[in-house]
Formats: sequence, structure tokens, C-alpha cells
Amino acid sequence: MSQKLKLSFKPYTIVLKHTFAISASVRDVTPSVQTELEYDGIVGYGEASLPPYLAETQESVIRFLSKINLSHFNAPFQIEEILNFIDSIEDGNNAAKASVDIALHDLVGKIRGIPLYNFFGLNEPENSFTSYSIGMDSDQMIDRKLDEVGDFKFLKVKLGSSRDKKIIEFIRSKTDLPLYVDVNQGWKDKYEALRMIEWLAGENALLIEQPLSKKQTDEIAWLTSNSPLPIIADESIQRSDEIEKIKDIYSGINIKLMKSTGLHEAFKMMKIAKKKGLKIMLGCMVETSCAVSAAAHLASLADWIDLDGPLLIINDNFKGLTYQNGAIKISDLPGIGVEKISNMI
Repeated sequence: MSQKLKLSFKPYTIVLKHTFAISASVRDVTPSVQTELEYDGIVGYGEASLPPYLAETQESVIRFLSKINLSHFNAPFQIEEILNFIDSIEDGNNAAKASVDIALHDLVGKIRGIPLYNFFGLNEPENSFTSYSIGMDSDQMIDRKLDEVGDFKFLKVKLGSSRDKKIIEFIRSKTDLPLYVDVNQGWKDKYEALRMIEWLAGENALLIEQPLSKKQTDEIAWLTSNSPLPIIADESIQRSDEIEKIKDIYSGINIKLMKSTGLHEAFKMMKIAKKKGLKIMLGCMVETSCAVSAAAHLASLADWIDLDGPLLIINDNFKGLTYQNGAIKISDLPGIGVEKISNMI
């Protein structure tokens, strides 16, 4: 058994159950890189999920991970020191860094025999209801997706096209579930955006994510001050040092492990956001149960949860969190609470 930290990694392609469309892209697969961090015969698991807008690829992640030399760390317990070292290797590469952060936290949790929410001094999430995502699609396909919603209490609907009202009207002909609306920067004009938000408020929408381009800061600030619904930053926010500059522009932030470099930074962001009076959405990319289970341990700090990634794919190679009546349920396993169900490395 090795008494040194050993990092290994391999590309993995996540296959979606349905074609997934947002305002900026359409895809049937999401590239990823999955990691393992071993110490004393115990293995922690991690993952980098790479949707198009992150500007990371399997090649860039593997290139970055190949630069990491952990030989001067004798044990995994120096979490902050290890992650600061990794962060200093090169700017950016947030998803790549997250893949090591998740594996490191999983490893430490397993060694200590505790779940990660315990490690962070949090309570196990209870009654933490996640949304179920509906990408932009034809009425026929949306109808098929709605058939899969089951007991979920909230829908997350992707908008940002000329069919926005028709999509909502069709969904409303099928269900009255509350909506999280994610525009992915798809609207262009603040006045038209406000009119749409006012209409959506009457359709039982609860929030609006990233309605305009992240570059339109003045327009978004105006929209937030006039909107009947909270405006949530997604593409506009990645890490904790960006919170100060957006705190007066948005009502809240969407925190995702792939943007934030992992659990350590995400937890820090949540604490800062609460102090600044910002609402918190805890979200995910299209990910396996590895990364989504990791994020779920922070759910007790979130106002809204969007952790349905494993439900959108057909080749999840981990068993982890489950969904009960629309709420997330963390497994009893230590660390991030997953077990691998297929060999990847």
C-alpha cells in the first residue's frame, strides 16, 4: 500500500438521455475527466465535467492534471495547503481543479469515516428539494421529458429563444409545478427581458437565472432593481473573489463545483454570499453521481437546489445520492458518499 498521495485520471464521455439544448449550445454528450486520489490503499473519487461554455476540454484537463506533483505532501489532511498549491500551478482550469478537490475531500472523509457534511460542520440535508431540468425542445420532446418528472416539486426550464412563451404555455398545459427559469444569457434587451419576467411571474416562476449577457452589468443591475423575481448570476460568477463586484448587480448566485474549483471554494462562497445578503442556488453541470453527490453535502446552505445531473444521463458509473419525492438523499457511505460501479482507471 502506498503512503504517498497518488493521483490518476482518465477521460470519460457522459451520454445524455435526451439532446440537451440551451440558448448557446446543443449537445448529446458531455466530455469529462474522472480522477482517483489514493493514499494508504484508500481511494477518493473526483470528476471534471466539461460543458462547452467552461472552455475546458479533456485535453486541457489532462494536461493540467499531469502537472500536479503531490510528492511533497505526506498525507491528504493538509487540504487547504494542497488545494492552494494546485491553484497556484496555473490560472483557470477550474473544472480540472475541482476534480482533485472532490477526490481529496472524498479521501479524507473516507479516512476519517465521516460524511462530508459532517466534515464541513453542517447538518445532513433534509427536505432539500431539487429541480428537474427541461432543456429547450419541441413540444413533443418536452412532453416526453415531463413524463419523466415523477414526484419532483420544481422544474428548471431553459429559455432564451423565440419560442420562450410557447414553451412555458405548453408546460403550463401539462403541469402547474413552480419553475426556475434559466436563460443562459439568451435575452438581449433589458426592457423585453423585464416584460418577459413580469409575464413569467404570473406563470409561477420563482427566479430567473442569467437573463442577459454577463457583460451587460448595468442592464442586469437595472433589471434586478425592477424585477418582481430574483435575478441569479450563473455565467457571471465562478469564484469567491468575484462576489464583491456582483453583489449589487444580482439577487443571488448559482454555485457549481465545476466553476468554483470544488467543495472548498464552494463552501467559502456560500459563507461570503450569506454575509453579503445574496441568495444561493446550488447547481451542477451534466455530471455523474460522483460530482453531484459531492455538491449535495452543501445543500443545507442553499436557498434553491438544482442537482439533477445524474437523472439526465444514461451511463452514470457511480452509485451515490438518490432522489425521494423530489428531495436529494445522501448515502450512508463516508466521504462524498459514492461507490464506483464500473472500472474507469
